[in-house]
Amino acid sequence: MRNYSERSFNKERGQISQNEPKPLPLGEKCNYLCPYFRCNKRALMIQTKYVKGSPYKVGFCRWVGDTCITGECQYAYCEKRALLPGNRCAFAVNKRTDGDDMEKELKESDEYEDKVKDIISKKLGKKDLDLI
Repeated sequence: MRNYSERSFNKERGQISQNEPKPLPLGEKCNYLCPYFRCNKRALMIQTKYVKGSPYKVGFCRWVGDTCITGECQYAYCEKRALLPGNRCAFAVNKRTDGDDMEKELKESDEYEDKVKDIISKKLGKKDLDLI
């Protein structure tokens, strides 16, 4: 019988405990070297290639016979469910604050309204500017 109290389990989705490996995104993009990246076809193979004597790791898809395209592949998934559309990693995406977004939208909408007023006034002529 298993003792579930010993297992590291977090109730919140996307949380990583101290005992687990950390995700390895490349910028905001998903990485095939991440410990949570998986291929549903089990076709991912990590190869070590050498360029001018220095080694680097390359993901190779045995199913297609070419390099892995990571999150763009339909069979790619993340064990932590952190793979977002557009090959982005949820662990790497910055949490945006709502206040900054609202200010940007307000500024953009004001600029948009001014541009629309200018275009309409040019079409109608300067005489009907009061109607706008």
